[in-house]
Amino acid sequence: MLAGPLSVLERTGDRAADHAAILRAATENEAELVVVGLPLSLSTGRAGPAARAILEEVTELAGRAAAADPPMAVETYDERLTTVTAQRSLATGGVRAKDRRAKVDKVAAAVMLQSWLDGRPRSDR
Repeated sequence: MLAGPLSVLERTGDRAADHAAILRAATENEAELVVVGLPLSLSTGRAGPAARAILEEVTELAGRAAAADPPMAVETYDERLTTVTAQRSLATGGVRAKDRRAKVDKVAAAVMLQSWLDGRPRSDR
């Protein structure tokens, strides 16, 4: 199974609206699970301030996802180095620096999701 970029949802500053948009996109694409990138510390692999903020938000999103129709699960996954990997991949593919900035989030999300998929037992994919 291969992960591919779908779209980037821009934050609006309204957490409830952002969560609704995430769940709407997941429902429209028949997802059963939302995987959220967790920005662990590069040096220690532990949750710093950014990761703790994401974990707090994931708790809220998971509550909304569990109450959605159909209900969905929410899981976090280590996103360290996904942006670096995405930038290198785009550069290797000949994408100009100016164009890379617009695509890097999509590709980084696909890199993270592919890593998550690759770490799953074949029967769970």
